[in-house]
Amino acid sequence: MAVEHFDVLIVGAGISGIGAGRYLKTELPDKTFAILEARGASGGTWDLFRYPGTRSDSDLHTFGYAFKPWLDEEAIASAPRILAYLRETATENGLDPHIRYHHRVTSAAFDSATALWTVEVDRVGEPVTFTARWLFCAGGYYRYDEGFAPRFAGQDRFRGTIVHPQHWPEDLDYQGKRVVVIGSGATAVTIVPAMAGTAAHVTMLQRTPTYILSMPTKDALGNALKKYLGPQRGYAWTRRKNITMQRTIWRFCQRHPERARRVIRWLNARALPEGYPVDEHFRPPYNPWDQRLCLVPDGDLFAAIRAGTAEMVTDRIETFTEDGIRLASGRELPADVIVTATGINVQALAGVTLTVDGVPVSIPDTVAYKGMMLSGVPNFAFIVGYTNSSWTLKVGLLCEHFCLLLAHMDKHGYEICRPDPADPAMPTRPFLDFGAGYIRRVIDQLPRQGDRLPWLTSMHYHTDVKLLRADRVTDPELHFGHAERTASATHGAR
Repeated sequence: MAVEHFDVLIVGAGISGIGAGRYLKTELPDKTFAILEARGASGGTWDLFRYPGTRSDSDLHTFGYAFKPWLDEEAIASAPRILAYLRETATENGLDPHIRYHHRVTSAAFDSATALWTVEVDRVGEPVTFTARWLFCAGGYYRYDEGFAPRFAGQDRFRGTIVHPQHWPEDLDYQGKRVVVIGSGATAVTIVPAMAGTAAHVTMLQRTPTYILSMPTKDALGNALKKYLGPQRGYAWTRRKNITMQRTIWRFCQRHPERARRVIRWLNARALPEGYPVDEHFRPPYNPWDQRLCLVPDGDLFAAIRAGTAEMVTDRIETFTEDGIRLASGRELPADVIVTATGINVQALAGVTLTVDGVPVSIPDTVAYKGMMLSGVPNFAFIVGYTNSSWTLKVGLLCEHFCLLLAHMDKHGYEICRPDPADPAMPTRPFLDFGAGYIRRVIDQLPRQGDRLPWLTSMHYHTDVKLLRADRVTDPELHFGHAERTASATHGAR
């Protein structure tokens, strides 16, 4: 069988991969590309997660693409609506024929003599090989095949049902049953109010509280702008407004953490029953935005607590029992269903093994260039969105810059592009300065970042607008060259 060749191979058909495909098709229509998707459907996260209430935790005016207005009245949207939006984007931009389903990329090897990646793929148990000029990893940053599920003492004794949100069974019946949701992050605060209306009672069991803020499901000003300015202009202005709002909140929390704590506590207390132990259940030991804030649309979690259909418990698990969970305090939580909303397993570069000229790439020994390439790895790009605002804001900027980079290489006849720090002894630190447990568990498996641009991992949209959109593509630490002449002809572009 002949080996198929493409200019660009995109790994993943989720929100990042669909965005990358659209930018390539629009900005560089002569480029050939394919989107390799390990699963049997597009949409990534929004097709994978099926737990009750699955929704965005960012507004869709910023989580949506810059080029495609979000027209729904609800800015905090459910997974089915987001999935429909993503698939509509793919169809409108002619991407459907480019997506290869059930194609799981296992390894990729770059050869400087040919300036080509040879990409090994598992297609439902059958090995398939592709070649490409560029490999673009848009597979997100967590494993789709497994979530983080720690073993609890006595877990096998429990006579009820244990489920992980990442593997939610379609036939799970929890009507009239007692449910305990273990966790304190975005998934837990979504599941609890969604199940509370059907279950007999839902308990959210957390070891450590999380900062939680209520946000209106509908953006009244945004909807008004779209009505009076039209969908495109109204969406653009709402997007600018919300980018500024996200940045302002984050900056306030960083600069004035104690004041931010007091404001969040005051808002929580207003939304909860009088006399509620706010500090016990809603006061984390860390500062706001040291970890991601959780948003609850229209205060649905607080409403469930007020209604008595949901309860917060802050304690440690001693053991599972036959009929529930016994806590360190001695209290027992009866349960028919236990949901382990304990998080995700982060995976660098979709688990793809890389080699360059026969030498394996050690991801932790690389440094990220502009948050999108790896030092010493030619013709390779990846996407990791923002952790302190909407993921997709960075997707657009990275894809724009990627297209500009490819256009520059075409103009000058380059075949190879590789970033390398001018100072090999440049101090480095973790790629993501983020306190979340799912990041801390794998920090030694991720790339590093440097102490200066362009080796810093920016989490600021306006900084990235300048770095990725306004500045030149060329840089003294980004080296261009040609196949077979790489060693002698590669040079830094000025």
